[in-house]
Amino acid sequence: MNEPSRTETRPHPYHLVEPSPWPAVGALAAFFVAFGLIQYMHGAPLWYLAPGLVLVLVTMAGWWRDVIREATVDKAHTSVVQHGLRIGMALFIASEVMFFVAFFWAFFNASLGVNPLVAEWPPQGIEPLETWDLPFLNTLILLSSGLTLNWAHHALREENRRDVVRGLALTVALGIVFLTFQAVEYGHAAFGFTEGVYPTVFYMATGFHGFHVFVGVCFLAVNLARAIRGQFSPKHHVGFEAAAWYWHFVDVVWIFLFVWVYWWGNS
Repeated sequence: MNEPSRTETRPHPYHLVEPSPWPAVGALAAFFVAFGLIQYMHGAPLWYLAPGLVLVLVTMAGWWRDVIREATVDKAHTSVVQHGLRIGMALFIASEVMFFVAFFWAFFNASLGVNPLVAEWPPQGIEPLETWDLPFLNTLILLSSGLTLNWAHHALREENRRDVVRGLALTVALGIVFLTFQAVEYGHAAFGFTEGVYPTVFYMATGFHGFHVFVGVCFLAVNLARAIRGQFSPKHHVGFEAAAWYWHFVDVVWIFLFVWVYWWGNS
């Protein structure tokens, strides 16, 4: 006689998660990333960031694997659980907004003349990047990725698996192109990270956004693999929704960065 599954014996719609190592590993990864960044800002080689980034990738892979297993094998993502996951994702994005508020605060504190140590903006001797060159092209690329993601989301609701895969594949590809062009942009910048307040604010704000794009590309790539396997349905795709919310958040932040840092800040 077959034993009843956990979903058959559970007397409530909530999901009591199993003990997991990933919160601790993720915290350790964050520590190593912060340590590597601090060392890099003080002249250490870039490879100081490698251990932290590797641990971040390991955490992402292991945690997503477990959550996908909970959804597909354990059938633990009931409507109540999905609602909780959506709230959790919304709160996570809200916390990320606060990160960028700090960077914009630093930018406006320096650029609006609030800081008495900064007489003009951009500071004398700083040659800012051309607004309507790579930054504008990257803006078009990132906004286009939002459209392709919406296409995939609409196709998912219509149970059009082929267009879901196409839309997600295009979105991932556009994200990779964005990161590539941002790396090229950094390579052509006429100022280094430690050469004053302008470079520091510029690289911290745009670089932190670039890291979010990298995480978003990974997030969407996981959803692409799941879509290819047919793991989404019109009523059960909370993982897709979480990735879409995160990606649209990245899009919106970039619009603010382009308008204020690249356009207004360079004029």
